Amino acid sequence: MRNYARLMKGQVINMIESRCGIVCSKCEYRDQFSCKGCVNIEKPMWGECKIKKCCESKKITHCGLCEKFPCEDLITFSYDKEQGDHGARIEQCRCWYKGGDDSCQL
Repeated sequence: MRNYARLMKGQVINMIESRCGIVCSKCEYRDQFSCKGCVNIEKPMWGECKIKKCCESKKITHCGLCEKFPCEDLITFSYDKEQGDHGARIEQCRCWYKGGDDSCQL
């Protein structure tokens, strides 16, 4: 499945790189692990991800496109004490769903 982008004069303006709403370009591990975002790789560097698996089984690009958005799994992940971001990834998915551009990246 390909991610989608909005093009302007042939250049990519906004690209969805994650299923859960993480903005991969701001991830501290991106360069360290040569990660291209879970939309663009087979298996995430950290192992299995049920959010990635869920989106791919439903053939959707990210959680914001799901009829159950935001589901309990995404809420739990977003507010996790160690890996959470206090709901920012949920808002990012909501922004992607609305067709937001780079200005909506949180």
